[in-house]
Formats: sequence, structure tokens, C-alpha cells
Amino acid sequence: MAGATAAESQLSTPVFVLNSLDASVSVIDPKTWEEKARIPTGKEPHHLYLTPDERSVIVANSASDSLTFFDPRTAQIQRTVTGIIDPYHLRFSPDMKWFVTAGNRLNHVDLYRWDGRDLTLAKRIATGKTPSHIWIDGKSTTAYVTMQDSDELIAVDLASQTIRWRVPTGPMPADIYGVHQDRTLLVGLTGGDGVQVFDVAGPAPRAVGIIPTGKGAHAFRAMGDGRTVLVSNRVANSISRIDTETLRVLASFPVPGGPDCMDVSADGKTLLVTSRWAKKLSVVDLASLQVVRQVKVGRSPHGVWTLEHARR
Repeated sequence: MAGATAAESQLSTPVFVLNSLDASVSVIDPKTWEEKARIPTGKEPHHLYLTPDERSVIVANSASDSLTFFDPRTAQIQRTVTGIIDPYHLRFSPDMKWFVTAGNRLNHVDLYRWDGRDLTLAKRIATGKTPSHIWIDGKSTTAYVTMQDSDELIAVDLASQTIRWRVPTGPMPADIYGVHQDRTLLVGLTGGDGVQVFDVAGPAPRAVGIIPTGKGAHAFRAMGDGRTVLVSNRVANSISRIDTETLRVLASFPVPGGPDCMDVSADGKTLLVTSRWAKKLSVVDLASLQVVRQVKVGRSPHGVWTLEHARR
């Protein structure tokens, strides 16, 4: 593989990779592309999210019912919060008032109030089977959640803390991404070969089509240009770039080892991808659409994140 590109050398803060089967976080130095630390967390860390004040990145340990707070600039552990039941996926609302978790094993969604430091459970909502990923609209009114094993998408009204509607999806829905000012939702079908499109502008949702991308369409990441989004096709070993205005695939390119979660550097030149089945972080030069290096990490690497990321 090629040596470091100028784009890669622009990164200066740590790259975090969650090793789900090793209960740890790999901390990658983006200057040397070496794992400089492997820090124990709770069991099965899958996803992570930045706090609204950008002082902490939260790692959700689903099988340990805990959250580990890290300093995003130094990768030092700040604190561990226990009693957060089965936090598989997590997300803050844009207005910074709500913190939502999807209980993948226990079939619930939890709504927490956030005061800037502490979390208070407001409501636990029973859902369908295996809630997977969350998207919250820009007005902080609705949390959309996929049900991986009952093939559904639900809308949770945050004000009333109730399920507003439920709609069938294609097989094994995973990540969600909102476009057209959240009037349209894109849902990755991990059990299929594309992204399902839902019109959610009206009182009832409508499935309006599927964007063919590749088998095992799973996770999204915005390119930061306000126009395109990437989706990882875990079974096809590829990444597809979707035009969010036309909802068409502009390009697809190979990434090996079961590409899963992604992050894009702030300058839009470098893509970080966890190769889930290869125990590696793959680094892609977005100008050439080539994997330029792979970094060995732990077992079943899932979430990946860096503070210097492109606009979501």
C-alpha cells in the first residue's frame, strides 16, 4: 500500500477504534498510524458519540451497562457512568436536551435528560426486536430507530416520550441518515443489497424506493460537503457515495474485511473505516478511492471516530 499522504498528515488528535470482542479501545496516532494504546472499557463497546460541549467522547459498553467518558484530545479516561442499561447505540439531540440509547439485547429505547454533565432517565420505551441505530431530527422533536430483527422503523416523539408510528422495512435495517431537511430517511439494509428510502414528511411514513449500493448496506457517514453521504456495504466489501439530492450512487470503491463504521477527516480527504472481520482500521485516500494503509487493532472493530471530523 502507498505511504502517507499529505491529507493524512493533517490529523493531529487521536483516532479511536472500538474493539467490540476485546472490550477495549484502540488509540491510533494519525501521524505514525500506529496503535499507541489499547485501553480496557466495559464489555462490547460498539458505538461512541461526542458530548455537546466537545469535552468528552462517550463509549457505550452495551454488555456492561455503562458509559466510558474519554478526553477526545488525549484519550485519557475521565469517568465511567454505570446503570445505563444495554447502551448499544447512542445519540444526543441537536438541542442538547436529550440523550437517547438503543437497547439492542433488551428491546428498548431509553430517553435521558442531559444537564451538561449527568444523565437522568426520563422514559424506557419497549420497542420491536433488536433496536439498532438512531437518528434524531434537526428540530429535536423525533428520534427514529431501526429494529434489526423485526424489520421495522419507529418514530419516537421526544416531547410525549411515546412511539408515534411504526413501519415495516427491508431485511435487517441498521443505520439511518436524514436528508432533505429530515423529510427523507435513508436506512441501510444489512440483510439486503441497498439503502431503503422513506418519505417521513407527512403524518404517516411511506417507503418510496431502494438505492442499490451493495450487499450488507450498513452504516452512513456524511462527506461534509452538504451534498453526499457514504454507506458501507459490509458483505460486498465496498463503500458507496450517494448524492443526497438525487438519491443516486455517484461511485463505489472496495474496502476489504467487512467495512463497518466510518469517519471522514475534517478536510474531506481521508476516510477511516473499521474492517470488522479483519481486525484492522482501513485508511482510504478519498482522492484516489484507494486503501492506502491498514492498522492492526483488536477483535471485531466497530465504531471509529476522531475529533477532527467532517461536518456531519
